[in-house]
Amino acid sequence: MCCTFILRQGRGLYADKTILGHGSFAEWLVFTGHFIQIRKGDCGMTEFWEASFIENQTMWGFEPADSAIMTKDFFLEKKVKDVLIPGIGYGRNAKVFMDNGMNVTGIEISKTAIELARRSGLEMSIFHGSVTDMPFENKYYDGIFSYALIHLLNEPDRKKFIKASYDQLKPGGYMVFTTISKEAPMYGKGTQLGKDYFEIMEGVKMFFYDSDSIKQDFGEYGLVEFSEVVEPNKNAEGKPPFPFTVVTCRKQR
Repeated sequence: MCCTFILRQGRGLYADKTILGHGSFAEWLVFTGHFIQIRKGDCGMTEFWEASFIENQTMWGFEPADSAIMTKDFFLEKKVKDVLIPGIGYGRNAKVFMDNGMNVTGIEISKTAIELARRSGLEMSIFHGSVTDMPFENKYYDGIFSYALIHLLNEPDRKKFIKASYDQLKPGGYMVFTTISKEAPMYGKGTQLGKDYFEIMEGVKMFFYDSDSIKQDFGEYGLVEFSEVVEPNKNAEGKPPFPFTVVTCRKQR
């Protein structure tokens, strides 16, 4: 079946372009204020990401997110050497770690995104699959960085993702998650499905973390701190910045 994806940007959520794909159920994404919403038909997550990357290629450019740069500095301070990036995409947030002497491994659901990473010259291991199927190997990491992914998952998958990430940390290792903030302009919009969980438009469901839910979800996994960060739209000049929360956890030795 064919479905239509519409790319929407910024606070106005205006239609920008259409992407065609095929699949089995509706999905969507948000990264630094960009939305791709399914308007009709049924599309699976893999088909959704494939359609997105096939049509838009390196849609966020190659400049790393500010929270990736902050995490790189933090990992350098903590002498992190091996980094896992679930949902690595085409690697725009990977190079900043690699350029600073860290070994990076990725997980990515889209084969096209992996191919784009290869074409850009990024030499690293990338496992093809969903973060909900972690782990893909028996290796343990000094650091894990996840950017703008966890709030796209439902509650069982969020909990599974956090635990699977923690389980792949070495003792003393750190994991950092960048997640959408309740300060985001779409918070409270649409139909409320649960506490801080909204279908902000048809087929678009998003969970918004706050201090209480961060403590609840991450508390038993070595929560160290969380702080707000405002991410600029580096590849969309003139678009407003987007508020996120950066959550840091440490595995006890």
